[in-house]
Amino acid sequence: MANDDEQVEITPGTPEFGKMVFKLTNAPTAESLPVLNYNGNELQEIEDGVFSQPAYVDDNFNLFFIITQLIGEDWIVAFSKATIENESDITDLSEPIPTGEGLNMLGEVSPEDANNLLQYFNTLADANRGEWRLLE
Repeated sequence: MANDDEQVEITPGTPEFGKMVFKLTNAPTAESLPVLNYNGNELQEIEDGVFSQPAYVDDNFNLFFIITQLIGEDWIVAFSKATIENESDITDLSEPIPTGEGLNMLGEVSPEDANNLLQYFNTLADANRGEWRLLE
């Protein structure tokens, strides 16, 4: 039986990893938003308290970051699948997808990009800007 303090490693690409979310340590602010930018893209507030930016854009698969309070007071970095028309018009975003599930989906399309995103999250965790949590 596992001890509550025991760290259990959950491997990307597994169903268990699909239940992981990345929780920010603090609410996004004008000062902290640039730190969260990924791959030259900037987070945009798309509605009050909801921030988004492209994570992966391709002809057949588009994934956007969604940062919002999804679980109580916790600010979560989730993903949303996007529909893009006319090369740049975002016409639809799906319901938020848990961070791990989104990375697993991307891993099936582009393992290299999924690894780059995983490194992005690990860098944020190493800088105490967030942490991985398992959804119960």
